[in-house]
Amino acid sequence: MKAEKPDPKSLLDRAPAAPGVYRMLDGEGTVLYVGKARNLRRRLASYLRPPARLDPKTRAMMGQMATIEFTVTHTEDEALLLENNLIKEYRPRYNVLLRDDKSYPWIHVSTDQPFPRLSFHRGARRGKGQYFGPYPSAGAVRTTLALLQKLFRVRLCEDSFFRNRSRPCLQYQIRRCTAPCVGLIGQAGYRQDVEDAMDFLRGRSEQVIEALVGRMEEAAGELEFERAARLRDQIAALRRVQERQYVTTGSGEVDVVACATAEGRACIGLYSIRGGRGLGHRAIFPSQGADASVPELISAFLSQHYLGRGSEPPPLILVQELPAERELLEQVFSERSGRRVRITRPLRGERRRWLDLARDNAAVSLAHRQSGSEALGRRLAALKELVGLERAIGRIECFDISHTRGEATVASCVVFGPEGAVKSAWRRFNIEGVAPGDDYAAMHQALSRRFRRLRDEEASLPDLLLIDGGAGQVGAACRALAELGTDGVQVLGVAKGPERRPGLETLILSQGEGREELRLPPDSPVLHLIQEIRDEAHRFAITGHRQRRGRARTRSALEDLPGIGPRRRQALLQRFGGLQGVARAGVEELSRTPGISRELARRIHDMFHDR
Repeated sequence: MKAEKPDPKSLLDRAPAAPGVYRMLDGEGTVLYVGKARNLRRRLASYLRPPARLDPKTRAMMGQMATIEFTVTHTEDEALLLENNLIKEYRPRYNVLLRDDKSYPWIHVSTDQPFPRLSFHRGARRGKGQYFGPYPSAGAVRTTLALLQKLFRVRLCEDSFFRNRSRPCLQYQIRRCTAPCVGLIGQAGYRQDVEDAMDFLRGRSEQVIEALVGRMEEAAGELEFERAARLRDQIAALRRVQERQYVTTGSGEVDVVACATAEGRACIGLYSIRGGRGLGHRAIFPSQGADASVPELISAFLSQHYLGRGSEPPPLILVQELPAERELLEQVFSERSGRRVRITRPLRGERRRWLDLARDNAAVSLAHRQSGSEALGRRLAALKELVGLERAIGRIECFDISHTRGEATVASCVVFGPEGAVKSAWRRFNIEGVAPGDDYAAMHQALSRRFRRLRDEEASLPDLLLIDGGAGQVGAACRALAELGTDGVQVLGVAKGPERRPGLETLILSQGEGREELRLPPDSPVLHLIQEIRDEAHRFAITGHRQRRGRARTRSALEDLPGIGPRRRQALLQRFGGLQGVARAGVEELSRTPGISRELARRIHDMFHDR
């Protein structure tokens, strides 16, 4: 039952004249919009003006609004943080919501180790050592790590690899490492290389070069000409990098944020500069609210990016348009980062050129996304005609089975829609209780589990169900749907062609009780779409299968025996030198292990020999 429209005067009367967050809800209790205000009563009054004085989006929102809820905060700063959390929790349809909410990558230096390692890091920065970044993409981190390895010859290898070396690896041979693992460089010398690398990441390359020049002259004075030559080459390499990569001397840490809009879509471009070096451009596409104004889009990006899991704000943020709450954002960012943060709009000079660069990249990314979306829309429309659906295709699910001779069977389900891959809806199923290698039974089980859950949760069914397989797999899929009473889902099988060559696939379309075989030309856009979805399902299934198989093969058979805990298992493995030694041992030998009774020893022996 829908709630009645609230009386505007009663809303104003109960709205407090204090900072806080408000939530607009429709008659079903769904949150339509989340906002913050320095004065909730004054902000609410701006919404209750005559409809003719409201913009179209606000007018549409107010037409659906049934009630407003308030949360009072002590300060406007608290309101900003709470607003950001509520937007991510409720995902209201009238708020700008960023599509990209992944944490940004960093470079981690394990300075707590005798021979520190430089590595790629993503996530919470709780570990020991120092972090440098954030970087706009994983590619930027890997490029920087490769550059540091070339310039300073520091190690990037895993600790397990480092600890177990008996001779230098290939990185030493190609002069990308000084081989601290086998003692070819002392701890003090290696630590100096790491300090130089960290100074380079801090933007102090001039100081690094000056220090290297001093060391080169010192080595030459001591007649250590080989060391002096190595330092000379290192200085030359640093100079080349400086000329090629530096944006400007002393530019420090800056983020440049610009926005491009077209036809109701938007792209926010982020260009990052760290230590005076441009780290590249990243495009972020709002999944909701892309029709908002540029200042609104930038404001939403700044709060969600820097107050969420995104990254720590640099001292200077350059923006295309100043957000309305610039002072509030600056205050909150400064408090959270422990240093002053400024948000400004450059009008001329080098900083203006950075902004133009970020805006141009955003426009190119948006145009690329639009052309891709239009092409996908055309292919989906053609696929709809091919399979004879009356409505547009809004959701495609594709299933595949992967195993190695029946071992560790895994089914994958990938989901695609008009926006492309919907990876948050992808699922894997560990198949149990079917005969090894029985793909038909595995497909039946996976689909039964998937669609039973969709039915129980009253979730949306796919418009088209793709099956990687021939008539047998399609038949298994149709039986699973029929047993669950699921109607309205078109099933299409994709059978591999001769010698598994792409472009020669046979499509098997379910038609009531029968099947119709279709063949498309190798250059068909519809076939390319089907292949793309099928290949993603295949890759997703293989990845899951390999993970499951790897876990099974590294699991000790002793773990499944009752009465054998971690301590007894460790004692057995240590005494007999591994699982094969345990398997070869007799009952008497096993019973001599501390903690192993004669009865337990007999059960262990029987487990390996009664097979």
